[in-house]
Amino acid sequence: MASRGGLPRRKPDLEFYLHRVFRKKSFRPLQREVIAAVVEGHDVFLQASTSFGKSLCFQLPAVISHGLTIVICPLLALMTDQVNSLQAIGVPVQTINSSTPLAERRLIMDDMLSGHPRTRLLYVTPELCQTDSFRRNLSTVHRQGQLTRIAIDEAHCISEWGHDFRPAYQELSWFRKNLDDPAVPITALTATATPRVRSDIITILGLNFAKLKLFNTPSARPNIHYEVRYLQNYDEDDDISPEDLRVQDLLTWLKAIKRRQEARIGADAAQRPPISGIIYVGLRATSEDLASRLDSEEMISAVAYHAGLTSQDRTRIQAMWTSPQPPQQRSDGKPPPIFSIIVATNAFGMGIDNSQVRFVVHWTPPRSFEGFVQESGRAGRDGRAAASLVYYNTQERDRIADRLMRDADNVRNRGGSKSHVAGLLKNQMARRESYQKVVRYCETVTKCRHALIKDLFGDYELEEMGSQQPPSIFGGARSDRLSPSASPCDYACDFCKEGSSGLAKRKGKMQAADALHGFMMDQMNELHQYYV
Repeated sequence: MASRGGLPRRKPDLEFYLHRVFRKKSFRPLQREVIAAVVEGHDVFLQASTSFGKSLCFQLPAVISHGLTIVICPLLALMTDQVNSLQAIGVPVQTINSSTPLAERRLIMDDMLSGHPRTRLLYVTPELCQTDSFRRNLSTVHRQGQLTRIAIDEAHCISEWGHDFRPAYQELSWFRKNLDDPAVPITALTATATPRVRSDIITILGLNFAKLKLFNTPSARPNIHYEVRYLQNYDEDDDISPEDLRVQDLLTWLKAIKRRQEARIGADAAQRPPISGIIYVGLRATSEDLASRLDSEEMISAVAYHAGLTSQDRTRIQAMWTSPQPPQQRSDGKPPPIFSIIVATNAFGMGIDNSQVRFVVHWTPPRSFEGFVQESGRAGRDGRAAASLVYYNTQERDRIADRLMRDADNVRNRGGSKSHVAGLLKNQMARRESYQKVVRYCETVTKCRHALIKDLFGDYELEEMGSQQPPSIFGGARSDRLSPSASPCDYACDFCKEGSSGLAKRKGKMQAADALHGFMMDQMNELHQYYV
């Protein structure tokens, strides 16, 4: 790196800014390497788990650079959370979104076009980036030499093969096509991208392979114990409902955790903050009902969270969640809870920073594999041991598969141009493929869950592309090269703890429904023929 006068430019002291501005003691593994690549002006692709701290990888470079960094973010809650956090530590940051008053927008744009903007980071939506006026203003900033870089968060939204496809993201190709001479460096960040989605991100954004730096962390978090809880299928003559069966199983599991905690630390257990957990459910009604049932237990404080709550209630619950309180007597006279649980739809979690979640439970099979990895990754963000549980049986599996097929039928019957319908069907096909990975993850009893997640996410392909990874605490060998007696995850999954025979025995309690896989494949082939 050289200055305009030809003299070598001194490299910035990244640790100094990390301590002084962001008040962090040290970089997490691989963070420093990513930030250095961004500062050096490379295009960067980063696929990392929710605990990695991806936002720091564009925030710190923006603080130490002159000019403006544009951050594209798809969710208002996520954007607001990051902007508030930066403002609290004195970073010059602004946002333009649907809730920004007109007068404030004008002040932000005046600063942006001043030739020496004070703002270092400007958070915007992908939809704003589609407008002619914003593009004209960006072009002006670029001509002034003040557009330092573009950061695209949740970059998987760019692909029709992604589980969160957002059409406005595809228009972000405008940056590389129009902001040239010199090209503005682009940083693309995501927690969940399959090989096909990664290819779309790199191609659509026009990332420069000659200057592209790839980084990733393992899709399976090494500190998470992954487990599938197989349930018997329900018969109308059964004395206990599937919901009651799951509640009983969960309570048994939580009581075992409570006993282990008491045995380890004795009477001090009652003086510790409650153990935090998230239970993901599919419906708002389930969220309310399950939270009420769990909250009636003396050892549990549970609350429902979903999009049907008022904004005040959501804010209150988020504040409670991110700031765990010391043990205290509850208003109903119960003793302090041992567990603090949020029973949530997938509306909860994006941008919510609570590093001390000890478990994430999926009450039914997740509808997408990417969603499962991202949601389970909200456990153990502090690096300590955590758990991911999935409750699974073939009836729930078939119910979700049937819903996905009906979604595709609705798209097909909606009408519109053939190309438009084909694009929607392509996304539906991607959703079905993603759900098939969930089924494969849950029903496989012959492989380590960590290795299975890496296979299904294409981690090994990233290795072959030269992606830089943090050192593995389990070693770098692929699971299929390990001896039969070795544990790829150091026994941090049910397969490696119980063995194939033990896992198969638990799974065997379910009643099989073998026709599903072929039925799903037939439907996918029909979709493929429809739009190709």
